[in-house]
Amino acid sequence: MAYSMSEADSRKIIHVDMDAFYASVEQRDDPSLRGRPVAVGYAAKRGVVASASYEARTFGVRSAMPSSAALRKCPDLVFVPPRFEVYRAVSHQIRAIFADYTSLIEPLSLDEAYLDVTENLRGISTASATAAEIRARIFDETGLTASAGISYNKFLAKLASDHCKPNGQFVVTPAMTAAFVETLSIGKFHGVGPVTANKMKRLGIFTGADLRRQSLEFLQQHFGKSGIWYHAIANGEDNRPVVPDRPRKSSGSERTFADDLTDPAAIEAGVLAMADEVWAWCEKTRVSGRTVTVKVKYADFRQVTRSRTLPAMITSQETLRNVSIDLVRTVFPPAKGIRLLGVTLSSFETTDRSASKQLDLGLIGRSG
Repeated sequence: MAYSMSEADSRKIIHVDMDAFYASVEQRDDPSLRGRPVAVGYAAKRGVVASASYEARTFGVRSAMPSSAALRKCPDLVFVPPRFEVYRAVSHQIRAIFADYTSLIEPLSLDEAYLDVTENLRGISTASATAAEIRARIFDETGLTASAGISYNKFLAKLASDHCKPNGQFVVTPAMTAAFVETLSIGKFHGVGPVTANKMKRLGIFTGADLRRQSLEFLQQHFGKSGIWYHAIANGEDNRPVVPDRPRKSSGSERTFADDLTDPAAIEAGVLAMADEVWAWCEKTRVSGRTVTVKVKYADFRQVTRSRTLPAMITSQETLRNVSIDLVRTVFPPAKGIRLLGVTLSSFETTDRSASKQLDLGLIGRSG
């Protein structure tokens, strides 16, 4: 397939990705951590690495790795408890910088976002120059480095941002696309997880070049509807727009415990702690919802959820706590120890909370 210019190809998309964001914030704020292998997280036996500094990464430490495995790889690893309020505050600073260049900002997380700068607010002629200016401002205003990928679609921009990490940027033009995509290992492709990658390898697909050689029919036969996406990205095609500020559909909190919980009082205490974290978010954002979901993961990793949708929006912390407790009590007595608990609030509404207050009060203490 030829890589010809089209209207979609003329877009200017930047993917900005902060470098080891949480760990970099910790090293910025504590000079004694600079130059040392740092992991944001907890060293507890069920802890997980949330972010690893580049010094830690040289030992093979990665995000989402169990803390015990990370310590085996790097015995000198320094664990720092996460400070999400600080990370969110820095993320807001960075988002404010983005807003000086475009209103088309699609955050993917606290530390990365897509920007459509086809018509940027500063009138900068190239996306590359725009990305360089944004990265310089991020460093000047936060003391942190960012990497950027620049291309004509989101798929290629995200791949490009990985190409010169840390503190670099890379451009993939339409003319470069074929050579760039063909050399990539199949695991680098967005939407190709480990299971799919292994299936592709069994079919003889190891690189972008291998994927590009497959017909659409072949890919649909083996991967169903996803085959259409794989066929498109193998040819550098991605028409997804940059979608600013998708409405949030839920807010949740969960925790994995160092020791399995079996005592009902301890389980209820865990659920209350999660409910309180969710309510703190509701208070801060002035958003609430009607559906409460409690997640329980047992020691054998079997998982169950219990949900209840109320007839009106929850307007008090006490109501959220009581509904959460009612839901977790439906699994008592627990068949096995519980390793993880979570509470999520969804079915968001914008109704004034006072309108539901009377109904809320009537629900307090109810079970079932």
